[in-house]
Amino acid sequence: MPLETYLGMLDAIGIERGILVQGSAYGTDNSALLDALCKVPERLRGVAVVDEANSAGELKRMADAGVRGLRFNHLFRNGKLAFKGGAGIDRFAQLERTMADLGWHAQLWIDCKDLPELWPRIHNSPVPIVIDHMGRVDATLGSAYAGFEFMRRLLAEGKIWVKLSAPYRASNSPPHYPEVRPLHQALLSANPEQCLWGLNWPHVSWTEAMPNDGALLDLFEDWTPQANIRRQVLVDNPAKLFGFN
Repeated sequence: MPLETYLGMLDAIGIERGILVQGSAYGTDNSALLDALCKVPERLRGVAVVDEANSAGELKRMADAGVRGLRFNHLFRNGKLAFKGGAGIDRFAQLERTMADLGWHAQLWIDCKDLPELWPRIHNSPVPIVIDHMGRVDATLGSAYAGFEFMRRLLAEGKIWVKLSAPYRASNSPPHYPEVRPLHQALLSANPEQCLWGLNWPHVSWTEAMPNDGALLDLFEDWTPQANIRRQVLVDNPAKLFGFN
């Protein structure tokens, strides 16, 4: 997808800054991501995928270009990692010290049901942990679901960040996804200072009715009626985590 298309989408819905996350299909080839960051440095930051072949010098150059975190895949299908091109959690253990030195965070793609088992391995990490897409929870299970409640409690204790993104992946009830609203509100109530919002554009591998990005932003505003909390999630929190001035 051309960079100009992405920037045009941001302009259309009134979003000034954006975060580019390396797609699993690209593996550790971050060249397109880095090219985009260098073209619009004042507007974009990035989350990359790397492996043990990347030197500390390469990671420093990524940081200079605008990378502020690394993405790790712990999402399973039929007992196997969902995407072979992603970086597994074992790679996180090899990289976390360098990440801490660079001021980076770890974005973790995980089903929240697997978070209690994984947590002992990562809870002492020196880098912030960001859980993607509300922990990929099935919204029909409700906020009392054990995996979701574990994630909410970690958020409340300030031990993780959570992205309030992709409600369409949690619910089969477009376009308003009513089952997701109480989960959204439970996470915001737990700790609004460590919640982020995202579109998940361009909705890769989504085969159902394609979400409207403006409608997703409207939905966030409807579910978050307090103006100060909206600003915190949309502006202040990402500015802090991704290093925007």
